[in-house]
Amino acid sequence: MAKNKLVSPVLKWVGGKRQLLDEITPLLPRQISTYCEPFFGGGAVLFARQPKNAVINDLNGDLMLVYEVIRDNVESLIAALQEHENTPEHFYQVRDLDRDKESYKLLSKIEKASRIIYLNKTCYNGLFRVNASGEFNSPFGHYKKPNIVNEPVLRAVSKYLFSSNIQLFSEDFATIIQRIPRGGFVYLDPPYDPVSDTASFTGYNKGGFGRAEQIRLKECCDVLTQRGVKFLLSNSATVFIRELYAEYTIKTVYAKRAINSDADKRGAVQEVLIRNYGAK
Repeated sequence: MAKNKLVSPVLKWVGGKRQLLDEITPLLPRQISTYCEPFFGGGAVLFARQPKNAVINDLNGDLMLVYEVIRDNVESLIAALQEHENTPEHFYQVRDLDRDKESYKLLSKIEKASRIIYLNKTCYNGLFRVNASGEFNSPFGHYKKPNIVNEPVLRAVSKYLFSSNIQLFSEDFATIIQRIPRGGFVYLDPPYDPVSDTASFTGYNKGGFGRAEQIRLKECCDVLTQRGVKFLLSNSATVFIRELYAEYTIKTVYAKRAINSDADKRGAVQEVLIRNYGAK
């Protein structure tokens, strides 16, 4: 079936894989019975491949709610997005809605999804970041004309999610991986191992993702291999990651990253693509 080019990421996500699709796509297996992404984020790889059967997951429940609403109520979501204003006053009013936990629970799914998309489009550098309490805390971005309501893309993504067998979850990655049968494929894009003591960014969810989690993820990859499930994993090209996955096939790639607040320090950095299939 022909792919719809409008099916593309709705959200700008730190570490998103759009720029690496030319490196990742040729490495994907040709035949995949069930596709899985336990760390879904912006979903660039899924939307590029557009499999008919997939399991997508992210521990960020607000993020997965966005995809649920896009699938089930896209026109109401578009209408809600059109109500937002690109002003600091409106931004901080919307951003601070999650400070009152009881009031936030009363918001509808459409209101919550609209809030996340609006904040993502208008916050500084599109940086989805929460504090230790799980509250969104990125500042206003001061963009002149942010594309808050991308109707064609929203409708295309909605049609794809609705017409395909795409299961949505917000669970621990190990739980999701267990769902994938032999012959399936798992693309893993976890929070990266920091390249230095000051480079760590794991603020997508409260709690972070340290080296103990990286080791637990590697153990899950070993289990996938034993079960006959192929995986491809993205991570930073640190000595720790290279040594951790030394028995697997490792390819070095370069990607531009813009997390650093100092624009002069943003640029191409080494990353690795690790897989349990194909020749070394």
